[in-house]
Amino acid sequence: MKPDLFQSPDYYLLDDLLTEEHKLVRDSARAWVKKEVSPIIEEYAQKAEFPKQIIKGLGEIGGFGPYIPEEYGGAGLDQISYGLIMQEIERGDSGVRSTSSVQSSLVMYPIWKYGNEEQRVKYLPKLATGEYMGCFGLTEPNYGSDPGSMITNFKDMGDHYLLNGAKMWISNAPFADIAIVWAKNEEGRIHGLIVERGMEGFSTPETHNKWSLRASSTGELIFDNVKVPKENLLPNKSGLGAPLGCLDSARYGIAWGAIGAAMDCYDTALRYAKERIQFDKPIAGTQLQQKKLAEMITEITKAQLLTWRLGVLRNEGKATTAQISMAKRNNVDMAIHIAREARQMLGGMGITGEYSIMRHMMNLESVITYEGTHDIHLLITGMDITGIPAFK
Repeated sequence: MKPDLFQSPDYYLLDDLLTEEHKLVRDSARAWVKKEVSPIIEEYAQKAEFPKQIIKGLGEIGGFGPYIPEEYGGAGLDQISYGLIMQEIERGDSGVRSTSSVQSSLVMYPIWKYGNEEQRVKYLPKLATGEYMGCFGLTEPNYGSDPGSMITNFKDMGDHYLLNGAKMWISNAPFADIAIVWAKNEEGRIHGLIVERGMEGFSTPETHNKWSLRASSTGELIFDNVKVPKENLLPNKSGLGAPLGCLDSARYGIAWGAIGAAMDCYDTALRYAKERIQFDKPIAGTQLQQKKLAEMITEITKAQLLTWRLGVLRNEGKATTAQISMAKRNNVDMAIHIAREARQMLGGMGITGEYSIMRHMMNLESVITYEGTHDIHLLITGMDITGIPAFK
C-alpha cells in the first residue's frame, strides 16, 4: 500500500484569501482523505464497489450539507468551505465526491430550501450524519439534457399521490434510504416528492459494467404505482426551476471538486518526473515534460482563481446559473486534459492502479457529462451572452 504523499499546489498564494476556518475545514478533510480514502480506493474501484464504511467519516468532516444551518444538523459553513471540502474529497476520488455532492446539494438542499419545517426536522439531521442516505431522481432513460420533457408523473388520489415512471443514472440509488424525485402532476407542473425505501412499487436496480465512477454506486429508480403520502411533497417551490436550483449547488461543488482531481494528477506527475531517470537525467529536466507540468499548474491556478471568486459570489447571493455553468465546464475540461497529459508522463505506469491517474481520467469522463454536459454548459453561456437560446 503506497503512502499518500499529496502536496497541494498553490502557485498564486490563494491560501492568503482564505480564512482560518476555511483552512481548518480543508485541512481536516485532506487529512481524512489521506487516512481513510487513499489506502482503499484503488481496491474498491477495481472491484466496482462503493466503500460504505466511509459514510460516517464523510458526515464527520462536513461532507454532507456543510452549509445547512446547525439547527438541522449541518455545520453552518459558507460556500467556500463547502467547495474546499468537495475539492479534497474529489482529490481522493470523484465517485466518493459524487456521493457527498448528491447528499448535500441534491437531497439536503431541496429539503432545506423547498421543504417545510416538519420535513427539515424529520430528514436533515439524519442526512447530515449519514444515518440516512439520499439520491436525486431527475434524469430519465429518454430525457437527459431535456429534463422538462420528463414523463414520470403523479396523480392525486385524495389521501395520497400515485407515482409512476423511471429515472436513470442515479448516484447512491442502490442503497439510498430516500429519493428526491421530480415528477409532473396532472397539469404537467414539475414537483419534488420525497420517496422512501420500502414504499410498495419502488425499486432501485443497480447499474453494472461501468468503466467510470467505479467506486460509486449508480442505479435506476423505478416507480410502479407507488403510493406517496401527501406530506412528502416539497411545498415551497415547483416548476423546472426547482431541480435546476439544486443543480446550481451541485455544479458549484463539482467546479471545486474537479480541481482536486487535477491537483492529484499534477502532483503525481511532478513527483514521478523528478524520480524517473531516462538518458541519464530525470525526465523533469526535459523541455517536453516541463511544458506539460507548466501548463498543468497554470490551468489549475486559473481554475482556482475562477472558483474562489465564484465562491465569494455564492456567499453574497450574487452568483448566476450561467457563472456556475462556466466554472463547472471549464474546470472539468481542465482536469480531464491534465489527467490525460499526466498519464502520458507516467508512460505504461500511468495505466496501472499503482497510481491514481487512470482512475481519475476514467471518473472525469462521467463528471464531464453529468449535472449538465460539456456542450450544454457551453450553450448556457452562449444563451447568457446573446440572449438567444440554442437548445430548440
